[in-house]
Amino acid sequence: MTRILRCIFLVASVVPLLAACNTVDDDRIPAMPVSINLSTPDLWTTYGVAGYGDYRLFIRELGEPRNFAYTAATATGYGGVLLISGVNPFTLEAAVPLAYDLSCPVERKPDIRVRIQSDGMLPFAVCPECGSRYDVVERAGSPVEGQALSQKLGLSRYECLLSAYGGYMIVNR
Repeated sequence: MTRILRCIFLVASVVPLLAACNTVDDDRIPAMPVSINLSTPDLWTTYGVAGYGDYRLFIRELGEPRNFAYTAATATGYGGVLLISGVNPFTLEAAVPLAYDLSCPVERKPDIRVRIQSDGMLPFAVCPECGSRYDVVERAGSPVEGQALSQKLGLSRYECLLSAYGGYMIVNR
Protein backbone atom coordinates (compact mmCIF):
# COMPACT_ATOMS: atom_id res chain seq x y z
CA MET A 1 0.00 0.00 0.00
CA THR A 2 2.83 2.42 0.86
CA ARG A 3 4.42 1.74 -2.52
CA ILE A 4 1.17 2.64 -4.30
CA LEU A 5 0.89 5.90 -2.35
CA ARG A 6 4.49 6.77 -3.26
CA CYS A 7 3.73 6.14 -6.95
CA ILE A 8 0.61 8.32 -6.78
CA PHE A 9 2.60 11.10 -5.07
CA LEU A 10 5.37 10.83 -7.66
CA VAL A 11 2.93 11.04 -10.59
CA ALA A 12 1.08 13.95 -8.98
CA SER A 13 4.39 15.78 -8.48
CA VAL A 14 5.70 15.11 -11.97
CA VAL A 15 2.66 16.04 -14.06
CA PRO A 16 2.79 19.78 -13.20
CA LEU A 17 6.55 19.76 -13.76
CA LEU A 18 6.24 18.19 -17.18
CA ALA A 19 3.45 20.55 -18.14
CA ALA A 20 5.61 23.51 -17.12
CA CYS A 21 8.77 22.37 -18.94
CA ASN A 22 7.64 23.67 -22.32
CA THR A 23 6.18 26.93 -21.08
CA VAL A 24 8.62 28.37 -18.50
CA ASP A 25 11.41 30.65 -19.73
CA ASP A 26 14.48 29.91 -17.60
CA ASP A 27 17.00 31.70 -19.87
CA ARG A 28 15.93 35.30 -19.21
CA ILE A 29 18.99 36.48 -17.30
CA PRO A 30 22.33 36.93 -19.10
CA ALA A 31 24.40 33.77 -19.50
CA MET A 32 27.48 34.11 -17.31
CA PRO A 33 30.25 31.67 -16.41
CA VAL A 34 29.71 29.38 -13.45
CA SER A 35 32.48 27.23 -12.05
CA ILE A 36 32.42 26.17 -8.42
CA ASN A 37 34.82 23.38 -7.55
CA LEU A 38 33.54 21.17 -4.75
CA SER A 39 35.04 18.08 -6.36
CA THR A 40 36.71 16.49 -3.32
CA PRO A 41 34.91 14.86 -0.40
CA ASP A 42 36.41 17.42 2.00
CA LEU A 43 35.17 20.38 -0.04
CA TRP A 44 31.76 18.78 -0.55
CA THR A 45 31.40 17.97 3.16
CA THR A 46 32.29 21.54 4.10
CA TYR A 47 30.47 23.53 1.40
CA GLY A 48 28.03 21.12 -0.23
CA VAL A 49 24.45 20.24 0.67
CA ALA A 50 23.62 17.10 2.60
CA GLY A 51 19.91 16.72 3.32
CA TYR A 52 16.71 17.31 1.38
CA GLY A 53 16.06 21.08 1.36
CA ASP A 54 19.55 21.90 2.69
CA TYR A 55 21.01 24.90 0.82
CA ARG A 56 24.06 27.14 0.47
CA LEU A 57 24.66 30.43 -1.36
CA PHE A 58 27.78 31.21 -3.42
CA ILE A 59 28.27 34.91 -4.17
CA ARG A 60 31.86 35.67 -5.07
CA GLU A 61 31.61 39.46 -4.77
CA LEU A 62 30.26 39.16 -1.22
CA GLY A 63 32.72 36.44 -0.17
CA GLU A 64 29.88 34.03 0.54
CA PRO A 65 30.15 31.44 1.91
CA ARG A 66 32.61 32.81 4.39
CA ASN A 67 36.02 31.09 4.32
CA PHE A 68 35.43 29.53 0.89
CA ALA A 69 38.70 29.67 -1.08
CA TYR A 70 37.68 31.47 -4.27
CA THR A 71 40.25 31.07 -7.04
CA ALA A 72 40.77 32.84 -10.36
CA ALA A 73 38.80 30.02 -12.02
CA THR A 74 35.77 30.33 -9.71
CA ALA A 75 32.73 32.03 -11.21
CA THR A 76 29.30 32.42 -9.62
CA GLY A 77 27.02 33.43 -12.48
CA TYR A 78 25.02 36.62 -12.85
CA GLY A 79 23.61 37.09 -9.34
CA GLY A 80 25.30 34.27 -7.44
CA VAL A 81 24.51 30.58 -7.12
CA LEU A 82 21.96 28.79 -4.97
CA LEU A 83 23.01 25.19 -4.29
CA ILE A 84 20.17 23.14 -2.80
CA SER A 85 19.31 19.48 -2.30
CA GLY A 86 16.10 18.45 -4.03
CA VAL A 87 14.51 16.37 -6.80
CA ASN A 88 16.22 16.10 -10.18
CA PRO A 89 13.47 17.21 -12.58
CA PHE A 90 14.67 14.90 -15.35
CA THR A 91 15.39 11.66 -13.46
CA LEU A 92 13.13 12.23 -10.41
CA GLU A 93 15.98 11.12 -8.15
CA ALA A 94 15.58 12.70 -4.70
CA ALA A 95 18.16 14.41 -2.49
CA VAL A 96 20.47 15.42 -5.33
CA PRO A 97 22.29 18.76 -5.60
CA LEU A 98 20.56 21.37 -7.76
CA ALA A 99 21.92 24.80 -8.67
CA TYR A 100 20.21 28.02 -9.76
CA ASP A 101 21.20 31.61 -10.39
CA LEU A 102 20.10 33.82 -7.51
CA SER A 103 19.04 36.68 -9.80
CA CYS A 104 15.28 37.10 -10.13
CA PRO A 105 14.31 36.69 -13.82
CA VAL A 106 11.55 39.30 -13.45
CA GLU A 107 13.92 41.98 -12.14
CA ARG A 108 16.96 40.91 -14.26
CA LYS A 109 19.50 42.68 -12.03
CA PRO A 110 22.52 40.92 -10.52
CA ASP A 111 22.03 42.56 -7.11
CA ILE A 112 18.34 41.65 -6.76
CA ARG A 113 18.65 38.11 -5.51
CA VAL A 114 16.02 35.63 -4.42
CA ARG A 115 16.08 34.69 -0.76
CA ILE A 116 15.31 31.33 0.75
CA GLN A 117 12.22 31.14 2.94
CA SER A 118 10.27 28.27 4.42
CA ASP A 119 6.58 27.95 5.20
CA GLY A 120 7.22 25.12 7.62
CA MET A 121 7.61 22.58 4.86
CA LEU A 122 10.25 22.77 2.13
CA PRO A 123 12.16 25.95 1.41
CA PHE A 124 11.33 28.10 -1.61
CA ALA A 125 13.00 31.14 -3.20
CA VAL A 126 11.34 34.56 -2.99
CA CYS A 127 12.28 37.80 -4.73
CA PRO A 128 12.38 40.70 -2.23
CA GLU A 129 11.39 43.19 -4.96
CA CYS A 130 8.56 41.64 -7.01
CA GLY A 131 7.50 38.99 -4.48
CA SER A 132 7.67 36.11 -6.97
CA ARG A 133 8.10 32.65 -5.41
CA TYR A 134 9.96 29.75 -6.99
CA ASP A 135 9.94 26.05 -6.14
CA VAL A 136 13.65 25.22 -6.05
CA VAL A 137 13.36 21.80 -4.39
CA GLU A 138 10.78 19.87 -6.39
CA ARG A 139 9.92 21.87 -9.53
CA ALA A 140 13.26 22.91 -11.07
CA GLY A 141 13.03 26.59 -10.12
CA SER A 142 9.57 27.03 -11.66
CA PRO A 143 7.48 29.99 -10.50
CA VAL A 144 4.62 29.25 -8.13
CA GLU A 145 3.40 32.77 -7.33
CA GLY A 146 3.73 36.42 -8.38
CA GLN A 147 4.82 38.17 -11.56
CA ALA A 148 7.15 35.31 -12.48
CA LEU A 149 4.17 32.93 -12.59
CA SER A 150 2.04 35.24 -14.75
CA GLN A 151 5.03 35.92 -17.06
CA LYS A 152 6.14 32.25 -16.94
CA LEU A 153 9.71 33.02 -15.87
CA GLY A 154 11.74 30.42 -13.98
CA LEU A 155 15.13 30.61 -12.31
CA SER A 156 18.14 29.82 -14.49
CA ARG A 157 19.52 26.35 -13.74
CA TYR A 158 23.14 25.26 -13.60
CA GLU A 159 24.59 21.77 -13.74
CA CYS A 160 25.93 19.81 -10.77
CA LEU A 161 28.38 17.29 -12.19
CA LEU A 162 29.54 14.39 -10.04
CA SER A 163 33.33 14.36 -9.91
CA ALA A 164 35.57 11.31 -9.99
CA TYR A 165 36.80 12.29 -6.52
CA GLY A 166 33.44 12.15 -4.71
CA GLY A 167 32.24 15.73 -4.77
CA TYR A 168 30.59 17.94 -7.40
CA MET A 169 31.42 20.69 -9.86
CA ILE A 170 28.77 23.36 -10.40
CA VAL A 171 28.98 24.70 -13.96
CA ASN A 172 27.13 26.58 -16.66
CA ARG A 173 27.63 24.89 -20.04
